[in-house]
Amino acid sequence: MNNIEFRNYSDTDEIVKETYKKARINQTLEFFNKMKSEYINREKVIINITEALNLLDKFIDQSDPDINLPNIQHLFQSAEASRKDNQPDWFQLVCLIHDLGKIMYLFGDDETGTSIKEQWAVVGDTFILGCKIPDTIVYPEFNKLNSDHNNYDKFGIYSKNGGLENCNVSWGHDEFLYRTLLNNQNTLPQEALYIIRYHSLYLYHDKNEYEHLLNNYDLQMKSWLKLFNKYDLYSKNNELLNINELKNYYLNLFDKFFISRDLFW
Repeated sequence: MNNIEFRNYSDTDEIVKETYKKARINQTLEFFNKMKSEYINREKVIINITEALNLLDKFIDQSDPDINLPNIQHLFQSAEASRKDNQPDWFQLVCLIHDLGKIMYLFGDDETGTSIKEQWAVVGDTFILGCKIPDTIVYPEFNKLNSDHNNYDKFGIYSKNGGLENCNVSWGHDEFLYRTLLNNQNTLPQEALYIIRYHSLYLYHDKNEYEHLLNNYDLQMKSWLKLFNKYDLYSKNNELLNINELKNYYLNLFDKFFISRDLFW
C-alpha cells in the first residue's frame, strides 16, 4: 500500500517529541477539570459539518510521525478504507469524523496547548489521569515529569474494574468531540461514541494496559476500537485524495445519523 513505518517515534521530527513532553508535564487531573469546566461553560457556536471538515485542511497534527498532510486527508483516507471493506454506515462515518475534535483550536490558545502552534492538549496518545502512567506509553521517559504519575499508584483515585466511564482520560480531541456529539441530536450507536472517546488511548486498546480498571462493558467494546485502529492507522498515505469527489457520499451518510448538518461546538 505504501512504505510508511507506522508509529515510529525513534526517528521523527523534534516537534513530535516536544509535543509529547509538554503533554506529559501538563496533563493532570487539575488540568482536565479546568478544561472540562471551560468546555461546559463556554457558549457554544454553530459550525456546519462541511465547514468543520474544511477547518482541518489547515491543521497538521504535530504528534503524528507518519504523515505531514492536513488532517482532512487522513479523515477521508480512513473513511474510504472502511468503505472499501463494506463496514457499516455508522462505522464509515466515525472514520470520517473521528478527528473533528481537533477544531478545538478555534477556541484554544497556546497556554493550554489547544492552538495550532501548541497542540499538546489536542493531539497525541492519551492516558488516564489520577494514576500511574504505564511505561508502555510513547516516550515513557517523560512520565516522571507528570505529577499524577508521581503521586499515585496504578489504581490512583479509581476502584478496581470501575470502568473507563468513571476514569478521567487526558484532555484532547477525543473527549472534546465525544462531549460535542452528546450535545447534538444523533442516532449513532454506543459503539460509535465509544470509539470517538477512546481511540487515542493506545495504552488501552493497543498495549492492553488498564485491565484492572476495565468493566464488562469495556471488555465488550474493546474489539470495536481494535477494528477501528486498522482504519485510523493503516490507511495513512501521503498521496492526496480528491476530497471534492467524495464529499457528497459522506454528507449523505452524515444526514442518516444527524438531524442537521449544523452542529453546536
